[in-house]
Amino acid sequence: MATSDNSSSKVSHPASRIISVEARTVTIPLDTPTSFSTRQVFARDYVVVRIRTEDGHEGQGFCYGGSRGGSLVASAVQILLAPLLVGKNALNVEGLWAEMYKDTLLHGRAGSVMRALSIVDIALWDRNARAAGLPLSQYLGGTGQTSVPAYASGGYYLEGKTPDKLAQEMVSYVKMGFKAVKMKVGRGDLKSEEARIRAVREAIGDDIVLTLDANNAWQDVSTAMEYMKRYEPSNPYWIEEPFGPDDIENHAELAKRTRVMVATGEIEAGRWRHKELIEKRAAAILQTDAAVCGGITEFRKIAATAASFGVAMCPHWFHDLHVHLVASTPNAQYAEFFADDQVLNFRRLVDTQLEVRNGELVVPTTPGLGFRLREDMLNQYASGPWA
Repeated sequence: MATSDNSSSKVSHPASRIISVEARTVTIPLDTPTSFSTRQVFARDYVVVRIRTEDGHEGQGFCYGGSRGGSLVASAVQILLAPLLVGKNALNVEGLWAEMYKDTLLHGRAGSVMRALSIVDIALWDRNARAAGLPLSQYLGGTGQTSVPAYASGGYYLEGKTPDKLAQEMVSYVKMGFKAVKMKVGRGDLKSEEARIRAVREAIGDDIVLTLDANNAWQDVSTAMEYMKRYEPSNPYWIEEPFGPDDIENHAELAKRTRVMVATGEIEAGRWRHKELIEKRAAAILQTDAAVCGGITEFRKIAATAASFGVAMCPHWFHDLHVHLVASTPNAQYAEFFADDQVLNFRRLVDTQLEVRNGELVVPTTPGLGFRLREDMLNQYASGPWA
């Protein structure tokens, strides 16, 4: 834990002076090992942060740290960022972001350090919204939406999961009211992949938006196009992450060759790389993750840039966070939603779950993010205490 009573660190609003920044790594095993195109996941690491100010208000941030990398993110918070923040004014979010980014250039700009910056930034916005007594979406300047469109995310590869069972899963989301669903692709051969997507389309009907997530499955455009030829008859809305995140040229080339929109950006950091994706026409949809890209502060800059090019935002992963960003971003199209705690098992740490109404996510009306992290569950899964 980083703390400070240094009187030289005075701010214009003493009540909002940051007195502590703490982080914790949480490892939650999956009940059933889950697979997508390139790997299998047995457990998920999350890193959580809490920032406290002199007036007693507290903000919380969080991110996914991969299957084994949570401690790297937590260390970046504790070693690099906490000493910069203690004693500073929590209201100066833009200035604090710039200071953190500049001070971590040698270590960050992407990966674990940028995730650490992201979750600290999220915690600052959460604290400030709570102090103002406003839901985060309204504090950011809401669009007036009381609920936001969402797609139900699933369709993972599991042992013994036949195309019919996959189709049943997708139908279950449609029965919940969702008008859009997402399934994983790219792990099997051409014949088996065609069978999976055809079974889903036939089961959900033509009026449901079907999106595909390849999770960096392919290395070259020719291979990707062989799969896309099998997928296209089922009229998918987008193909997500067909290549590795650094392979921007192949994303752009695939976008020219297929009638399916290319979506990517969930692992991308910083407004500059997102701008390159847009300018090279490598993505018609940006799936920017605020817990990865540089936090809420950077997400807003990326979304504004995308809006000037007519590119939609469909943020990736944490629906508890991104419901607020979709509700305050005019060019946001969908939030991603996980119906249970089997894939996004972070849900076990949250004390208040989002309400789903007619396939949309109800925007929280309580201050900040609208939930608190459960201390009992943190104690169960964390690798150590707050520090």
